[in-house]
Amino acid sequence: MYKYVIIVAGGSGLRMGNDIPKQFLLLQGRPVLWHSIKAFTEAYSDLEMILVLPPNHLEAGENLVKDFPTHKINITTGGETRFHSVKNGLKFVKEPSVVFVHDGVRCLVTTKLIRQCYEATIEKGNAVPAITATDTIRIATGSGNEQIDRNKVFIIQTPQTFLSEMLIKGFKQDYTSLFTDEGSVVENTGIKINIISGEETNIKITRPMDLVIAEKILQERET
Repeated sequence: MYKYVIIVAGGSGLRMGNDIPKQFLLLQGRPVLWHSIKAFTEAYSDLEMILVLPPNHLEAGENLVKDFPTHKINITTGGETRFHSVKNGLKFVKEPSVVFVHDGVRCLVTTKLIRQCYEATIEKGNAVPAITATDTIRIATGSGNEQIDRNKVFIIQTPQTFLSEMLIKGFKQDYTSLFTDEGSVVENTGIKINIISGEETNIKITRPMDLVIAEKILQERET
């Protein structure tokens, strides 16, 4: 089946304390976003890519994709929220397909996880990778807070992966603040979300320390 990936990298990354958006900060001499793109190009040779970028960084994106001439890569601008950014990317999906949606700053995603998401989607219609919580979890209540069973708590990752008709139907809905990821959008149409095992190393670059951790993980993979 035809494959698309929408790589969402339209944010400003203010928590990094840097004028450069976090997706363009360097990791082993390459932009964080470059590593995300590379993982998907290595996973499938017949995959079409859609990069969703900040309007003032389109030229940087165009220079970046020159390193990947074997894949068709479209570039579009992000929207007000993640929901609107993904909706912009979906305009490029033209035929029935499997669509991955990936955070551009989850630059350590492996080809193994990408392929597992695809295979689970072919079987069950969608696949959302997640890991279980290892810390003690407490939740706010009307009278204060209480501990909950951490084994029932999933920490969601990307690539969140869907059959295209399922995803497109979800994004025809009006936006609400409850739509924090693609799973929540699709689930709101009545579709059951299929959780699969994610990867501990599939971290999201959000703060400066995350770059240090990512650098170490890449070094260990090389050795």
